[in-house]
Amino acid sequence: MTYTPFILASASPRRLELLKQIGLVPSAITPADIDETPHKGELPRALALRLAQQKAIAILQKEGHFIIAADTVVAVGRRILPKAETKDDILYCLDLMSGRTHTVYTGIAIKAPDGSLKSRVVATKVKFKNMNKDEKSAYIDSDEGIGKAGGYGIQGLAESYITQINGSYSNIVGLSLYDIRSMLLSVRFFGSKES
Repeated sequence: MTYTPFILASASPRRLELLKQIGLVPSAITPADIDETPHKGELPRALALRLAQQKAIAILQKEGHFIIAADTVVAVGRRILPKAETKDDILYCLDLMSGRTHTVYTGIAIKAPDGSLKSRVVATKVKFKNMNKDEKSAYIDSDEGIGKAGGYGIQGLAESYITQINGSYSNIVGLSLYDIRSMLLSVRFFGSKES
């Protein structure tokens, strides 16, 4: 499979691994430095889309390169959960998600070499079991939730508390592989060997 060189506008090691899983390796990783604060009244889906688009636009484009950007927002209803920086943040998220369904929204934006922008939002519903105090403490003490949207990463201990997933599993990790591949096919990213 041949493909056009691309820049990944994300510092997420999970997104990099997901892209490698389908044979895509960026020629450069250039995280976009943008303000990720939600606008007043902004809904989770709209936030994920706006941030992905802004990240793609913020990166200086090399000639002949695509830019791939993404942003993940976790929400319970309309309430946007933080990217956990402390153990208290993780507890706040677990308290909200315990026994309920939340939605993981990932905005994906692809800037083509000609400057055109293609974007979409992928939503996956995730249900956590009703977690008791000990289970929450065990997860918080694992430190797996630090630095992650919604205070958890599915590829670890948290998966043992999830009772149901409706949608893309890789979207919960950080990037829907089906959606990124179909978007890249639509913008002629792949060479002639791609079927």
